[in-house]
Amino acid sequence: MAKQKTQTAVIIVSTFPDQETILTIAKDLIVKKKLCACINLIKVRSVFVWKNKLEDQQEFIALFKTTKLSADKLKSEIKKVHPYEVPEIMEIKMNDVYKPYMSWIVESTT
Repeated sequence: MAKQKTQTAVIIVSTFPDQETILTIAKDLIVKKKLCACINLIKVRSVFVWKNKLEDQQEFIALFKTTKLSADKLKSEIKKVHPYEVPEIMEIKMNDVYKPYMSWIVESTT
């Protein structure tokens, strides 16, 4: 439990072109590398300009739940395997996390 007190939780957000891509990446990052405790997937419609062209795409937002300690390594791994030329990779700090949930995140990550 002492480890949990020094840890803070973060969410790393990234979008992916399809569910299969993120599921493959998720299994590697959660099960093999233990860089995050959980990944939530949400299907979204994204409208944006890319290379001077208006895009309207179906994508999946992935919310990677991890600790601040694992966040940099997780972001680096996402960058390596991401199919986009310029992937969205953002870090959101989580405040006031339910203590048993925080303990689970810490125990689930390296």
